[in-house]
Parts: sequence; structure tokens; C-alpha cells
Amino acid sequence: MEAIEKFLQMVNDSDNIVFFGGAGVSTESGIPDFRSVDGLYSQKYDYPPETILSHSFYLKNKEEFYRFYRDKLLCLDAKPNTTHYRLAELEAAGKVRAVITQNIDGLHQLAGSKNVLELHGSVHRNYCRKCGKGFDAEYMLNAVAKVPLCDKCGGDIKPDVVLYEEGLDRKTMDDAVFYISNADMLIIGGTSLAVYPAAGLIDYYKGSRLVLINKSTTPMDDRADLLIKAGLGEIFRQIEVRSQTKS
Repeated sequence: MEAIEKFLQMVNDSDNIVFFGGAGVSTESGIPDFRSVDGLYSQKYDYPPETILSHSFYLKNKEEFYRFYRDKLLCLDAKPNTTHYRLAELEAAGKVRAVITQNIDGLHQLAGSKNVLELHGSVHRNYCRKCGKGFDAEYMLNAVAKVPLCDKCGGDIKPDVVLYEEGLDRKTMDDAVFYISNADMLIIGGTSLAVYPAAGLIDYYKGSRLVLINKSTTPMDDRADLLIKAGLGEIFRQIEVRSQTKS
């Protein structure tokens, strides 16, 4: 396929690649996305997922929030897939400078990526709202109480996840802008580019190697230098990573 060959050549010619990814990166690991036909928004709950995952809902309906959170977001058995591993290999080879993700699953780090900017936080970090003690995802999943409580002070524990109605971390956004602004290649994959302000980061890329890989149409398709409508794994498994030679 001509588009894939062009993509592989772009990767080969670039040494300052930034990857910006969404839920589609992790679907091959068995984690459902939000907006596809089989995504979380297509499943039935007492409330829409977007409502459940809002700051105001969390404050008023913690039991229902945590029922959904444990059932759908704590996918702790999931393993990294081809895309995660290839990105980690490209970083180790000195080609990928940063992975910017909207995902909260921690799979990029599990695959070996070091410089991961988590725009929406992580399920692996959780903090007591009263005393600040930190807890891992296993504690949240296995807590006996319907609302996980701190084992030190008894306060409510909140995931370090950006909920609807909450702002993104300023430093993480600033770092994302820096890496995208300086990239010679920007690969956007597995995202509908429908969630702002994250989707607006594309505006900071000024180069000529903007590659958009997504199964469905996005509002940014016409801005891509190369558009590939396919699953990420199908494309990334064709990348052959050459390690940097050490002098």
C-alpha cells in the first residue's frame, strides 16, 4: 500500500517524532474506547458515561461513580500491544521524543516508554482528598467499601484522572505544546480529535509530516499530510526499528 510505504519512509527520515494518541491505541489491548460502535458511550448505564465521569457527579454520586470506574476503567489485566511496544522501541532508538496520550491506562509506560505526557491523568495514581496519601490502582480495585477510603485517615480517595468539568494540568499541556512545536513529524493515532483542549494541540505543529491514523473520520482529516484509515497495530507492526549505533 502506497500510504503505508510513505509513512514508513517518513519515520525513517525523522529523528524528532512526537506521537499523540487516544483510546484507539489501547483497544487492541482489550480496553474499550468511548465513541466507536462498541465503545463506552454505546453501552447502557443509569447515566451516560460522560455524566458519570464528571466532577460534579463524582462529588454527588460517589458510589455510582466508583461502580462505573471499577467496572470500565480499571482494566488492570490489560497488556501493552504492538503500538505501545513499537513506540517504546522508537524512543529507545532516539527517534520518538515524546508520547502524548489521552489514555489513563499506563500501558505506554508498561511497554517501556519513558517520556509519556498523560493529558488526562492515570488510574495508577490515586490520592486521599483529606491527607494526600497516595494509593495504587490495585488498592482502588480491591477496596471493600463502595467508595474507597484512606487507610490512614478515612478520607475519600480520588483518582488522579481529569474528569469532565476539570482543567488539564498546566505543566503537562505546556510540555505537550513544546514537543509538538519542535517535532519534525507528528503522528496522531486512535483518537476522534473531538475532546478539547487536547485536540487543539494539533495547531502547534508547523512541520510537513503530519500523519493521521484512525479507523473513522475526524474533523482534522483535511489537515493531514498523510491520512491512513486503518487500525494502529496494522500499521505499527510494519515498522522496523533500528537501534542507534553507539560510537
